Amino acid sequence: MSHTIHQVDHAVTTHPRDARRGREKGGEMGSLGAAEKPHAVCMPYPAQGHITPMLNVAKLLHARGFDVTFVNTEYNHARLVRTRGAAAVASIPGFRFATIPDGLPPSDDDDVTQDIPSLCRSTKETCLGPFRRLLAQLNDPATGHPPVTCIVSDVVMGFSMDAAKELGLPYVQLWTASSISYLGYRHYRLLMERGLAPLKDVSQLTKGYLDTPVEDVPGLRNMRIRDFPSFILTTNPEEYMIGYVIEETERCKGASAIIVNTFDDLEGEAVAAMEALGLPKVYTLGPLPLVAREDPPTPRSSIRLSLWKEQEECLQWLDGKEAGSVVYVNFGSITVMTNEQLVEFAWGLANSGRQFLWIIRRDLVKGDTAVLPPEFLAETAGRGLMASWCPQQEVLNHPAVGAFLTHSGWNSTLESLAGGVPVISWPFFADQQTNCRYQCNEWGVGMEINSNVKRDAVARLIAELMDGEKGKEMRRKAEEWREKAIRAAKPGGSSSRNFDELVRDVLLAKE
Repeated sequence: MSHTIHQVDHAVTTHPRDARRGREKGGEMGSLGAAEKPHAVCMPYPAQGHITPMLNVAKLLHARGFDVTFVNTEYNHARLVRTRGAAAVASIPGFRFATIPDGLPPSDDDDVTQDIPSLCRSTKETCLGPFRRLLAQLNDPATGHPPVTCIVSDVVMGFSMDAAKELGLPYVQLWTASSISYLGYRHYRLLMERGLAPLKDVSQLTKGYLDTPVEDVPGLRNMRIRDFPSFILTTNPEEYMIGYVIEETERCKGASAIIVNTFDDLEGEAVAAMEALGLPKVYTLGPLPLVAREDPPTPRSSIRLSLWKEQEECLQWLDGKEAGSVVYVNFGSITVMTNEQLVEFAWGLANSGRQFLWIIRRDLVKGDTAVLPPEFLAETAGRGLMASWCPQQEVLNHPAVGAFLTHSGWNSTLESLAGGVPVISWPFFADQQTNCRYQCNEWGVGMEINSNVKRDAVARLIAELMDGEKGKEMRRKAEEWREKAIRAAKPGGSSSRNFDELVRDVLLAKE
C-alpha cells in the first residue's frame, strides 16, 4: 500500500471549490453541513519534534470546525500503535489519521529515531507520489467525508507544494523550529560567499575558529560561526544537508503563508527579517501548546502522538518536592551521546547534591545501551528519578522544577519559556546551537555547557543556576518570558489573533 486512511468517519462530499463557496455563505462554522466543512490535510516531518507542533495546529483547526486528516509515515504510525495502543490513532468525528511510506528500507530496530539525513533524502525523493495518491483517495466521494480544501505541510516536506498547486489549494507551511534558525539556514549562502564555510580543514573545529564573529547578518544578532545551524560545520563542500536545507527554506517563497511556533515579543525582529527575504506573510502562532490548550478538555485534547511511552509517575514524584528544588534533564528525541558523556552528566548531577528527574531514552547512547555506574546509583538513591520519557510541558509547568538541563531543541526552548524555567544548554545539532546562543545572550534565560562535557562543569552550573546571583536573574527573566508567552496565547493575544487571520485570510480565502 502506498497510503492508508485509518478509521475514516462519514460525511457527504463535494468538490473543494464548491465546498469553499458553500462556506462563504454559511455563517458560523459549527452550523455548517458536512458538505460545506473545510478539510485540512496536515503533514509533519516524521520526527517527534515536528509531529508535536503540527498536531497542535491540527487541533486548532479542528476546534475551528475543519475536518482534519493528519498524515504520519507508516513507520511512525506503527510506533504510535505499539507505544500507546490503537486508540492513539483512532479517529474522533472530523479528525482522522492517514499514512504514507517514508521510502526508507526496513530497519533492524523499529522503535528508534531514524537517521535524519537519510530520512530527509528519502522523503524528498519518494513521498510526492504516495501523497498525491492519498489526496486523490481523500477526494473520492466514496470515502464519505468533505473534500480537501487546504494543505498544511512541514517546511521540510516541501515536495507537497507540487501536489497542492496541482489541485489549486491554499498551501501553508509550518516551520517547527525558531525564526532565528530559519534565518541561520537561509544565510548559509552568505557564509559561503564570505569564505567562512565550508571549513577548510577539521582543525578549525577545535582551534577557536568557530568563535569568529559573523557581522551584518540580516535579522540575527551577535552571531559566531558556531551559532549557525550545525550542518554548515563540515569540510565537505558537497554535504547533502547544506544543499537540502537551502532548497527547502528557499522553496517557502511559493507557499500561501508560513506558520512559526513562536510569539511576537520573542522573535518579532527575526519574523520581519524572514518576510524581508521574500516570503509570504509569516504568522506567529506560539507557543502552540498554550494556544491549543482547551479548558475544560474535549475528546480532541486527549489526542497525543508520543513515539515513546510517557511515564506519568514523573509528575507524581515531583508532587512531593519543594518549589524550585528539582533539576529536570532531557536531551530531546534525537540527541545521542557517548556513554562517557552520559557518565560525566551523571556524576555532575550526583556532585551537585540536587534532586533530579532525568529522562534517558532507550536510544540516547550512540549504538549502545546506556550504562550508569552502580556507584552513581548508590550515591543518588532517593534523590533522583530516571525515566524513559515524560509529558514534558506538564513537567516544566510543575512548581518543583527549578532548572532544565536541555539540548535546546525548539519545542523544549519554548516549553521552558512558557514554564518560566531557566536552562543549562548542551546543544547537539541543527538549530539547537542558534537557540542556545539566543537563550544565553539575548533572552537571558540560559548558560551553555561545553560540548566536551565534564562533571565539574555540570555541578558548577547547576549550583550557579539554582543558588547563584546569575541564576536568580535568569529565573526573573524566565518568569517575564512566561508572562509574555501566556499573554500572546490567550484570546485576543497576538498569536490568537494571528490564528484568526490565518483562517480567514488564507485557509478560507475567497477565490
